[in-house]
Amino acid sequence: MKILISNDDGYQAPGLQALHDALKDVADVEVIAPEHNNSAKSNALTLNAPLYVHQGINGFRYVNGTPADCVHIALSGLLDYRPDLVVSGINNGANMGDDTIYSGTVGAAMEGYLFGIPAIAFSQVHKDWVEIGSAARKARELVLSLAHHHMVGKTPWLLNVNIPNLPYEQILASKLCRLGKRHAAEPVIAQKSPRGETMYWIGAAGAALDDAHGTDFHATRQGHMSITPLKVDLTDHESLTQWSQAAALLDPSTGNAAA
Repeated sequence: MKILISNDDGYQAPGLQALHDALKDVADVEVIAPEHNNSAKSNALTLNAPLYVHQGINGFRYVNGTPADCVHIALSGLLDYRPDLVVSGINNGANMGDDTIYSGTVGAAMEGYLFGIPAIAFSQVHKDWVEIGSAARKARELVLSLAHHHMVGKTPWLLNVNIPNLPYEQILASKLCRLGKRHAAEPVIAQKSPRGETMYWIGAAGAALDDAHGTDFHATRQGHMSITPLKVDLTDHESLTQWSQAAALLDPSTGNAAA
């Protein structure tokens, strides 16, 4: 099994090292990660500047770009083989609910999925890498289980996984979950720069709004590792009929456009 590993916290992040160490003896692993922290970069690709690949003293290759850049470059020319699996993380903090839209961790995994390769985004629920070894051990178990059931290297799929910051023995059985939902983010933080200009910092993520039974928020709060299958199609299929009727009214060619 050949695995490409990336992340959004940067190539020196403890979560990346832990994930590499957990998988290196069960697969041929390759790490290509961002040079610096790229949290909340989602699926962004760098199109207006050149990208460079270097190798760090830890042996990992890094790119002066986004998480998606790293996987895109790897799969479109840097590697001379096609990985069986793309794994991203382990992220320093949760990627649940609405977080998945912004997440660079999910973005890196999704880039692999877009290339037709199965992919997993791993995150810890809380920051500061507490029990990162236990999280890496759970990640390894999931990868091995998927491989054992012949789900790696075949039809592409995308999983978002969040692991509680608990000792290994205290992490409960994995639960298949839907994404929950957060409240709106906290207000921006306004400050004055040394030159007297107003600068803004994005506020913290909002609290959970939908954390009902069956969501990733609920499962991880109970001590379970949450697993959520994701898709890329953003079409609101349920409202297509409604919007087709509205489109007919709004289309000037029908002669029914509102005045």
